[in-house]
Amino acid sequence: MSELEKNTSSRSRKFDADQRTLIDTETIIKALEQHNYLADEELATALFLLIRLGKPMLLEGPPGIGKTELAVVLAKLLQTKLIRLQCYEGLDINTAVYEWNYQKQLLGIKLFENSDLSIKQKEHDIFGEDYLLKRPLLQSITEPDFPPVLLIDEIDRSDEEFEAFLLELLSTFQISIPEMGTIKAIHRPFVILTSNRTRELSDALKRRCLYQWIDYPDLEKELSIIRKKLPNIEEKLLHQVVNCVQNFRKLKLLKTPGVSETVDWAESLMALGYREVNAQAFKRTLGSVLKTTDDIERMKLEDVESLNSKTKA
Repeated sequence: MSELEKNTSSRSRKFDADQRTLIDTETIIKALEQHNYLADEELATALFLLIRLGKPMLLEGPPGIGKTELAVVLAKLLQTKLIRLQCYEGLDINTAVYEWNYQKQLLGIKLFENSDLSIKQKEHDIFGEDYLLKRPLLQSITEPDFPPVLLIDEIDRSDEEFEAFLLELLSTFQISIPEMGTIKAIHRPFVILTSNRTRELSDALKRRCLYQWIDYPDLEKELSIIRKKLPNIEEKLLHQVVNCVQNFRKLKLLKTPGVSETVDWAESLMALGYREVNAQAFKRTLGSVLKTTDDIERMKLEDVESLNSKTKA
């Protein structure tokens, strides 16, 4: 056995061992907590099934509540590569799956001009793997050592045509390239799709996935999350910040703040030396938690004490 094969075999055994340590939902909850990610039993169960069954998981919920972060943490738990595809309107196959290296192909054609190869052989070489630029989806099924975590982020931002293209990958874990044929997965990637629900996804895509909704955390859970993220925060400031954000979410704001905005706001207040959310601190730092002018101006008219003292019913 060559040194490369020994290293590959060793890494594969280590990956299998890492995967076997996540034997139940309780173990997964504790493992996530060690990476400062707090999950409830429902989310841990969905993650366990993703690992055990190899089925893709669709996470839906409002922005800024930890959907993307879950994929990052999962890759750390499994000690494997994270491959991310950020979706957007107009996303196409060239960006998401593969693209031919046209400059290299033109150079190859020049080099083959005086060769004895047949036209068929030349075509076979020009459209071979050496001339293929792998994008995230193709990368995810051709990883040689062990399966990566594939994050398809904000799938709701992509077009329905691209969503339809994903069905082959999500059901059979293979990709068809006209010039090369069908490429099947060497290892099934652990697939997490996220959606902010800006549009309804197709039933066909949902049927191929485990489904999990993640909502805004309640008061106690958000307090625990911020403590994990910012262990040096003082309790008074912590409670005032979280109470404010919890109350913001009960109002009809244009952009409701997520947990990531709560962390940003608390960090900003700590960086400025504030130990409580007084009127001055509140007005100076609203841009860390609210993201539209209308929301900021509206909240400046609110009574700070009533917002940060307790959560309104």
